[in-house]
Amino acid sequence: MNNYTGELVVSHSPHIITPNSIQRTMLYVIIALIPSLAAATIFFGIRALLLAFVCCFACAGFEFLWNICLKKKNTVSDLSAIVTGLILSLNLPVTLPFYMAVIASLFAIIIVKQFFGGLGHNFMNPALAARAFLLASWAGAMTTFVSPDKAINIFGNADVITSATPLGILKEGGSRFPSYWELFIGDIGGSMGETSTLAILIGGAFLVWKKVITLHTPISYILTVFILGYIGGDSGLFHILTGGIMFGAFFMATDYTTTPTTKTGQIVFGIGCGLITFVIRKWGGYPEGVTYAILLMNVVTPLIDKYIMPKTFGYVKEAKANE
Repeated sequence: MNNYTGELVVSHSPHIITPNSIQRTMLYVIIALIPSLAAATIFFGIRALLLAFVCCFACAGFEFLWNICLKKKNTVSDLSAIVTGLILSLNLPVTLPFYMAVIASLFAIIIVKQFFGGLGHNFMNPALAARAFLLASWAGAMTTFVSPDKAINIFGNADVITSATPLGILKEGGSRFPSYWELFIGDIGGSMGETSTLAILIGGAFLVWKKVITLHTPISYILTVFILGYIGGDSGLFHILTGGIMFGAFFMATDYTTTPTTKTGQIVFGIGCGLITFVIRKWGGYPEGVTYAILLMNVVTPLIDKYIMPKTFGYVKEAKANE
């Protein structure tokens, strides 16, 4: 029996039915971050898990309160705040005091995300912006790292002497570097999520498999740093296995909102991130440059999208003057 009533329903595009949604995409990102969180917990202890919980809870809580105060539809269920909290926590040293993590979560959600209109409107990555805020506010706490497999109590007081990161050793002209195997599995000092390349690659492969991200930005970013590291007289492999190159390339330089939309634009974005990262590492006063490289390229993204755009449907070639 035909139940057609003669009414036409008009709606805006897109008109393609897809199982993907913001919530599903964010869930995939959370799953992809689990290996890095597990590696951080294994190497740095249970406090890594607690710090991640504090950041996630704080980010979700601040977003919930913001929506309540402004009488807006609550968006906590889309899981974007949880993703921000999880990425933020993995950008922190395991010894960071909890109250600093809460303040960083407030900055990420309210200042960077909600002040600019919420999800999809922020002009830079909230988690990275919060990390930069912490570096400017509490540089000592943000650069205090401990060696893996050491006892760290829940208050963040390490029972051992702090450890320099491999990039810190390189910056200071040291000669005793971790082996490539230690760099690969994560048995080194550093921020919680950046140490284990193995865990990052597992998560990145999952995102590529689920078609959440493409490899245009990660590959161009990593290759640029590798080539420049080799040309600059250092080991290119050492450069890509240390610091936040891998984590940044797969989980922060691929953010939908703050990175270019075209494939060519994503490649340009990745190359730009690689250039800035290497310049900061090689000649800057700070041993790491991933945070500032991605944030600076976030600001440039509108220009990249403006000048690198595909031809629209219905494009008509302009006629030449002599035709």
